[in-house]
Amino acid sequence: MKRDYPDRPFVGVGTVVLRGDEVLLVRRAKPPSQGHWSIPGGAQHIGETVAEAALREVQEETGLAVELVEQIAVIDSIRRDDAGKVAFHYTLIDFVALWRGGEPVAGDDASEAIWAPIARIADYGMWDETERIIRLARDRVAAIEGDE
Repeated sequence: MKRDYPDRPFVGVGTVVLRGDEVLLVRRAKPPSQGHWSIPGGAQHIGETVAEAALREVQEETGLAVELVEQIAVIDSIRRDDAGKVAFHYTLIDFVALWRGGEPVAGDDASEAIWAPIARIADYGMWDETERIIRLARDRVAAIEGDE
């Protein structure tokens, strides 16, 4: 099913993977965000839960083992063309996860996969919402760890 000029929204699942003061970033290899940095993620498949989709996308795009902590946000991503027609429409469900093993190797829809210092995420030119979700995830994990 084509994703541009859809007749319904697609469900996309993303995962903010944290390792200490670093976040896992991937450079998108395909439209609609080709060449841009983001968190690992992609479309949910029929028959899988959003949590299963989150784990699968991290594995496919980076090869890392992660542990999901919790769902962190739901975001609408709607992109219109110059005529105002909806070109892309995603409902994005984001999770926060902790790194459990491996080093990132780009695969599937990613052309690069790296650990980036959270303090420098603004340097990567990401969508403002992605930066906000990364900071939200960092703060949420810090609060959880502080409660232990």
